[in-house]
Amino acid sequence: MNGNSGIKAMLAVLIIAVAAATWFNISALDRVRAGNRLVAEKLDALAASLQQRELSPVASEQPRQDSDIAAEHPANWRFFDHRAPVNGELVQTLQADAPGLNTIIAQEATAAMFFGLCSSSPAERDYEHPEKFEPMMAESWKISPDHKFYRIRLRRGMMWQSFIDPDTGKQVPPREVTAHDFKFFIDVVKTPEVNCEALRGYYEAIDEVKVIDNYEFTVSWKREYYGSLASTLGMTPLPRHFYWSYPGPFDGKRFNDDHKRNRMLVSCGPYKLSSWQRGKRIEFVRNELYFGNALGVGASLRKLVFEVIALPNTRFQALLAGKVGMLGLTPDQWVRRNKLSEFASGRLAGYRYLLPQYTYIGYNEKNPLFSDRRVRQALTMLTDREKIKRDIYLDEAEIVSGPFMPGGVYDAPEIKPWPYDPVRAKALLAEAGWRDGDGDGILEKDGKKFSFTMLQIASSAIQSRMMPLLKESFAAAGVEMKIANVEWSVYLQKIDRREYDSCCLGWSSSFDPDLYQIFHSSQADAPGGSNHISYKSEAVDRLIVEMRRTFDMKKRIELARKLAAILHEDQPYTFLFAPYSLVAVSDLYRNVRVFPAGIPDILFWTTQKNN
Repeated sequence: MNGNSGIKAMLAVLIIAVAAATWFNISALDRVRAGNRLVAEKLDALAASLQQRELSPVASEQPRQDSDIAAEHPANWRFFDHRAPVNGELVQTLQADAPGLNTIIAQEATAAMFFGLCSSSPAERDYEHPEKFEPMMAESWKISPDHKFYRIRLRRGMMWQSFIDPDTGKQVPPREVTAHDFKFFIDVVKTPEVNCEALRGYYEAIDEVKVIDNYEFTVSWKREYYGSLASTLGMTPLPRHFYWSYPGPFDGKRFNDDHKRNRMLVSCGPYKLSSWQRGKRIEFVRNELYFGNALGVGASLRKLVFEVIALPNTRFQALLAGKVGMLGLTPDQWVRRNKLSEFASGRLAGYRYLLPQYTYIGYNEKNPLFSDRRVRQALTMLTDREKIKRDIYLDEAEIVSGPFMPGGVYDAPEIKPWPYDPVRAKALLAEAGWRDGDGDGILEKDGKKFSFTMLQIASSAIQSRMMPLLKESFAAAGVEMKIANVEWSVYLQKIDRREYDSCCLGWSSSFDPDLYQIFHSSQADAPGGSNHISYKSEAVDRLIVEMRRTFDMKKRIELARKLAAILHEDQPYTFLFAPYSLVAVSDLYRNVRVFPAGIPDILFWTTQKNN
């Protein structure tokens, strides 16, 4: 998976137990923490330089020119092997297929990954120095001192692929990517009828996107926003001629419901979609029209293949048989690898890393059972995370106390995870008014039994082992937890519609997390919003908003720790783990390079021909 998509930098739903290989890998926790310290130092220095640098006075229509934005080469050029042949394929696996390919409305990790293969953005984060943005689709840009005004100049000759219009059946020839496609992206996201509430939160403060000509546009923000840099430079163009091919005004509802187009991708990125067998296999081939090819940052692999294989052991056997080139391993597979000849001989290499992601149990606070934070605290203290970590994750995870990565820039080490403490949990439940009045072993209050249903992902090996442990632990305290084992597509529908009691999911974030979409009260009642548990807190709202407009890194960290302290007490989630990503890569692939945040597989190349 390449690093070109701006949407991938956003917070996106990530089911850790379902995810296969990701686009970054790393070898050990201490290396991750060292990398995070490096990022923190550089982000701090960058913030200080932005505040202290003497800039010539400019009006909002004449912003300053940043110093490093017109680089000789595009982002991460120096990490590509420019002698690599264009050859071969990489086969990976999915536990579940993507629900759709329009990632504006299908904000799910697999859909975002596929979209990222077929898209690009004005700039990318540098692999080695992720606090720094380097040009990609943009040849240059200018930013006002207050980061409220951006002027972006695009490269010429970037092309959308040709495609067959799904309504007319006519071949649409390649067309140049222009500034109008970037404006269209923002216009779509800001259209109220479009189902993209979570994504909309990152762009709601944009005042105007103005097209100067086909190769230049400006973005004006209403107010100072720390994330404006990443949101502006990371935005992706949308092909207007594909999604708006009809006369009259743009129709947001039609955009949501255009099932033919939402099963397609029109690429301007390194790969293009070549075939999709729903529930079985999806293939991408190298996009020969990709502008990065001529600039030395194109893909060397001719084909990427994703096989949908639900069972972990079947995926593992496919890896050992050489049918899969890269695979995310389960903890027990990772432990077993040391005994296998494929790893001992070097035919397969293993990578172990942490990323800013975490799993959690979410409680739908529209259900009165979970409205009292003492109850949520009690449920957390009935969750034996140490046992789950030891027996299910085989210690290949770190217990988390909140939404920030352990050892990361924003981590609050003084906040310790709630302990496993059934005695204290029972006392809290009693304090909240829950008692077993009829002696049937289930607590009740105001005539209502403490009985709820936990969603479980049908294809998740981790959850299939974890949920029975929770059920047993909760039952010992008088809480009845039923388990609903559902397929991934159904799971997502229930989350979007708020038709559930409790769920077990995960989040992944960028280097500078913005918790607005997950915990801000405005997102609690937004259809399709990411605050699907309907959590509301005025104190949390204030801190989230203040973090968004704070550019001083030290102050942002202080605010993040205050925020973490409130979330720790409120326990809107039972924060579970930052699992190690455990990835195996075949020795057929070269240029597998390790950075502080991992290994981007767009760098891979091989001498092996396509099958």
